[in-house]
Amino acid sequence: MSTMNISLPETLKTFVDLQVSERGYGTSSEYVRELIRKDQDRLQLREKLLAGASSAPTASIDATYFDSLRDRVHQATRTTSAR
Repeated sequence: MSTMNISLPETLKTFVDLQVSERGYGTSSEYVRELIRKDQDRLQLREKLLAGASSAPTASIDATYFDSLRDRVHQATRTTSAR
């Protein structure tokens, strides 16, 4: 694992220390890593949403589509609970 030093104003350091103690992180590094992971997830979601928004529509979404979707969910639920 690499090391990175970050300079923070006292107010931000106090905030980070408070988050570490209140939210159960072992160190400020754990807290910062979690923030970075969440930002990565956010960026990936944004890319997927933009890709979806710019893609051509495939099929119309109507009552039949949602009925089929509900049937698949119910079937998956029955299969999972039967195990």
